[in-house]
Amino acid sequence: MNNIVCKLNNNDTFSVNNSLFEVNLTAKDDYHSTFYRYYRRLYQFPRFFSNEALDLFYISLMVFYADRKVLRKDTLDAWTREFKIFMPVLELDKWESNKPLLEKMISFLSGDIWEFEFRKRGLNEKELKVSTGIAKSKKEYIPDAFCMLSGGLDSFIGAIDLLSFTKNVAFIGHYGGGKGVIEYQNLVKLKLIEQFGLEERQFFNFYAAPIKGLEDSTRTRSFMFFAHAIILASAVDKEIKLYIPENGLISLNIPLTNTRLGSSSTRTTHPYYMELLQHLLNNMDIKVELMNPYQFFTKGEMILNCKVPEFLEQNITNTMSCSHPDLGRYQKENSPSHCGNCLPCVIRRASIEKAYGTDNSNYRDKAFQIGKATSELNSFKIGVLDYKNSNSKVAFKIQEAGPVSFNLDEFRNLYQRGMEELASLLDKYNG
Repeated sequence: MNNIVCKLNNNDTFSVNNSLFEVNLTAKDDYHSTFYRYYRRLYQFPRFFSNEALDLFYISLMVFYADRKVLRKDTLDAWTREFKIFMPVLELDKWESNKPLLEKMISFLSGDIWEFEFRKRGLNEKELKVSTGIAKSKKEYIPDAFCMLSGGLDSFIGAIDLLSFTKNVAFIGHYGGGKGVIEYQNLVKLKLIEQFGLEERQFFNFYAAPIKGLEDSTRTRSFMFFAHAIILASAVDKEIKLYIPENGLISLNIPLTNTRLGSSSTRTTHPYYMELLQHLLNNMDIKVELMNPYQFFTKGEMILNCKVPEFLEQNITNTMSCSHPDLGRYQKENSPSHCGNCLPCVIRRASIEKAYGTDNSNYRDKAFQIGKATSELNSFKIGVLDYKNSNSKVAFKIQEAGPVSFNLDEFRNLYQRGMEELASLLDKYNG
């Protein structure tokens, strides 16, 4: 068991025997977070964040810390880790009653075993400063909705569709430490501002990561990503929707082959995870409704049904879908690009070709020839062949990736359409 103690102020003297880490999330030597860096931007909201959303935010940072700091390869099965997080919270009674739900949700998301032990705390110095600043500013920025904006194609389509109905949307992004993401996020933001006449204050972009994180299979990143939006949404003090746009095939994240059951299979917006997170938000009286309007759309269908198709087609190459866009530095490339052969790239390529016939995005290796690309292609093709040979067992395939308790027929039809979309691209290449 990896015992990890979280602290949120310098006066916290809590400790446990045999702790692997004691980390202060507010200390620059332990954790790099930009949430409070431009704190005056937070003053535009009508009220300070709810206690429950604050707790959820710090829990997400702590989970991500543990996820990055403890290596999977050092475990018995080279994957499953066990964590016990000692966490200070504002709403102790609520978290005690919802501890089993939180543990179930995080365990499903990361594929590990999680336990939490909570203790009572008060607001720290930084929180009191921001709370006072919001009260004094007396500003009333109240968006109609919040929407995640990653710089990827799905979130770009989600933003376009949402803005075609209302311009009053707050967009939340998160960028990593390497190149390749923030450049596209900034470009997407600029295009949306120009097209829809938006204001800079509608866009929030954050970075959060432990210092010297080592583990790469960061499944819990999405929880931390969403928590940034949830804490901001709690500051409007009304029921509000948080849009998380992602195509249904990726959402189901069914591994193409058994060899892709590990780090290549994430559960960012899996229906079961989203159901558990919504249940937790409801129990904690956090008035945020999670929305994925594209749960039953393939990526190609998202493109074809975009509300402003001309704008999307003109700017589709300005989005980034690749899981490692900065690897071109090893080929001495000066700018980030799609690799062309990771799973997100392949699904992107298939969707754009379905919608437009041709794909003008820049890919480093469209022909699956560099490095391990040939073995990746073979893996994808085996997965498609397995799908075609076991088409009658689609429902079982869906349940393998996580329990789905509703709309099973719609999920089955979605999976079939998504796999056919993928097969149409892969059939052009010989592995």
